[in-house]
Order: sequence, then structure tokens, then C-alpha cells
Amino acid sequence: MEILQTIWTALTTENEMLTKIITSVVLMPLELFLSMLIFFTLLNIEATKKRKILYYIIFFIIAILALWVIPVPYNTFINVIACPILVIIIFKTNILKAILAEILPYIYFVIVGSILLGIISLLYKSMDAQHLVTIPIIKIVSSLILYLLAYILCEILKRNNISIKFIENIKLKKNFWILFINIFIGITALLMQSYTVSLYSQYIPIPTLIISIFILLSYFSISIYSLFRTKKLEVTTTQLAEEQLYNKTLNVLYDNIRGFKHDFQNIMQSLGGYISTNNMDGLRNYYKDLLPDSLKINQLDILNPDTINNPAVYSILTEKYHEADNFDINMNIEAFLDMQNINMKTYELTRILGILLDNAIDAAKKCDKKQINVTIRKDNKANRQLFIIENTYTNKDVDTDKIFEKGYTSKAKEDKASHGLGLWEVRKILKRNNNLNLFTTKTNDFFKQQLEIYY
Repeated sequence: MEILQTIWTALTTENEMLTKIITSVVLMPLELFLSMLIFFTLLNIEATKKRKILYYIIFFIIAILALWVIPVPYNTFINVIACPILVIIIFKTNILKAILAEILPYIYFVIVGSILLGIISLLYKSMDAQHLVTIPIIKIVSSLILYLLAYILCEILKRNNISIKFIENIKLKKNFWILFINIFIGITALLMQSYTVSLYSQYIPIPTLIISIFILLSYFSISIYSLFRTKKLEVTTTQLAEEQLYNKTLNVLYDNIRGFKHDFQNIMQSLGGYISTNNMDGLRNYYKDLLPDSLKINQLDILNPDTINNPAVYSILTEKYHEADNFDINMNIEAFLDMQNINMKTYELTRILGILLDNAIDAAKKCDKKQINVTIRKDNKANRQLFIIENTYTNKDVDTDKIFEKGYTSKAKEDKASHGLGLWEVRKILKRNNNLNLFTTKTNDFFKQQLEIYY
């Protein structure tokens, strides 16, 4: 009984060292797990189990060192800085997601924690919050209530499929820095608020505390709402540009069909003439001349945002198709891949495609036979996605190894200052990603670039 009494006394009286030990061993691991659960649930961050464990271990070590080595409140600042950096490095997210991975759990723990602390301070009017949190039993109970509510909140969000739908690869540019400064100021305000509450909670009336927290919450709500509105505007702008490209394609298709329809009677009469005279050689030659126009009409039908269902890829392919058409280059596109699930960053993919297609157009326009073939498909056997671009070319001596060197170009001397960097940039992107490969080959007829994306 004496042992139990001793344990109970230790748990119900101020004991900063015991509270630190309990926090390190029990509470901190739970809080870190729930913080991850909150931002994974809300932000839809995809990560392997290995990456999650790695993040958990590294952040836990940093938090433990901050708790035992760095004095309050500076240890909190260390955790605040470490979280977004680790999220970017380990989970490969963008900066906005990393910042929100910091903010969302912190908002919850500060707001709900401050309310719980205020309620406990009312019950123990003889002791301020700073001393209350050094009583192990109060620290344990209040923390477990806080964690239980967090877990319930995450379950509600999951079951109702509530999350923040981020649109990748949309760059906020100037607006991003305005938002970043707002968020930074907000985090600083939250840190100061939580520290102030821990020091003076017994002197702050509960209504004042709730109003203060509500103002901070409103600030973040407005900031996040502004982010969503900005993103929505950018999405609308992107969709408008996509629709304009599609309308351009439809106009060209319509003009071609009108022209084809106008000539249809003449075409049929010509075919009839060859058939009536049994001139099969002439019929074959006529069909050979007619086929490119028919294929061109069919090709335009492929340039459809429903078929090429990635707006950025659709935009680059459509733009380059019309550019090639201006040089009388026949560009044949075949797409057999769901482009919503490409296993690389869309921004990097469009950069590579843009460079490869520019090179293909530049080479093909110099040929008598102006031809570019683009094939997009999935290779299930090799677990890879393929973007294959082949084009006719005149320089049969081109060195497929040297073309990736900085400044190398086969163009005339007067053009070298503005060329020779494209494929060098492609190689830099390939080196940054261990699942990418670019296989370059050539035949007498075609120069071929095969981008391989492994998954």
C-alpha cells in the first residue's frame, strides 16, 4: 500500500522530471502519431509505410532532443521548423502541403489544448496552468482527452471523405509568397498565444480566451479560403486555356471535314473512273494520295481532353501539333494511357515533352518527308509508362551520346548561342529522378527518343 501511495503522490503533485519522462515515453509518441494522422487524412499525402516510419523516427528524435536540451518555449520553435522540412524531404510534397502539414495539427492542438487548459485552470484556481501541467496525472488525463478527440475527428473526416483537395503542379507565383508570409505570421501568433496561455491562463477569463482563439482560427480560415479561391481561379484559367486549344482543334477539324465533304463527290467520281477502267495502279496511287488527308482528320479527333486527360500534357501536345502543322509536318499521335496516373511530376514531364517535341519539329521540317510519331502507352511487363517520339531527320551522323552535353548542337554556328541546352536540361531532370530513363536510338528513317517512367 505504501508503494501505491507513493506512486499516487508522485502522480498528483508537481513533478517536472516525472512529467518530462511520461511525455517522452508515452505522450509524445502518441501526439506525433496523431499529428501524422491529421495531416495525412486532410492533405491526401501518399507515402509508403517505410517513408512514414522514417519520418516518425527522425521527428521523434528531434522532438526528444528539443524537449530535454532546449528550454521552453524555444523547443517548440525547433519542432515547428523541423516538421515542414521533413515533410518536403521524405514525402516529396510541395511547399504548401508541407506548411499545412505543420499548421493543421498545430491549430488543433493549440485550440483544443488551450480550451482544456483553461477549463482545468478554473477547477484549480489556486494553481496556474504552468504549474498544473507539471502534475503528471493532470498532464496524462488532459493529453489523453486531447488525443482521443483528435482520433475521433480523423475518423469522422475519413468516413465522410472530407479532405483538402490540392491540385498539383499549379504554381502560385507571387500569390504564394503573400500566402507564405501570412502563414508564417499566423504560426508565430499561435506560438505566442499558446505560450501566453500557459503562463497566464489563471488570470485570463475563459470568454477572453475563447474569443482570442476564435480570432486566430478565423485568421487561418480566411487564409486557407483565400488559397482555395486562388487555386480555383488558376484551375479555371487552365481549363479556359485548354478549352481554347480544343476549340482551335475543333475548328481545324471542322474546316477539314467541310473541305473533305466539298470534294467528296469529285473523289467518288475519280474513284469510279479508275474502277470503271480497271486501272488498279492508278487507283492505288490515288488512294495513297488521299490517305494522308483522311488520317489527318482522324488524328485531330485524338487531340481530345477526354482522351489525353492530363491538362498540362494535352496543352503541350496540342500546341506542338499545331506548330508542326504550320511547317506541313504530319504528326501522328497515339495515346493508350491514363495520364492522370503518370508516375512523375507533371511539370517535369511537360518540360521533357516540350524539349523533345521542339527538337523533333526542328529536325522534321528540314526533311522531304516531314513526319513525327508520338506514342504514349503502358508496358505492364516492365512496369513502366512510355512516351515515344520519333521523327524524320537529315543529319544521319548525329552523335546520340554527345547530344546531352551542355552546349552541344548540330545547328549552324550562328544558332549555337541559343541552342544546345534543351537535352542537357532533360538529363538534369533524369538525374533527379531514379525512376526515369531516356533511351535514344536512330535508324535510316527515324530518330527516336523513348522516355521510360518506371513505377
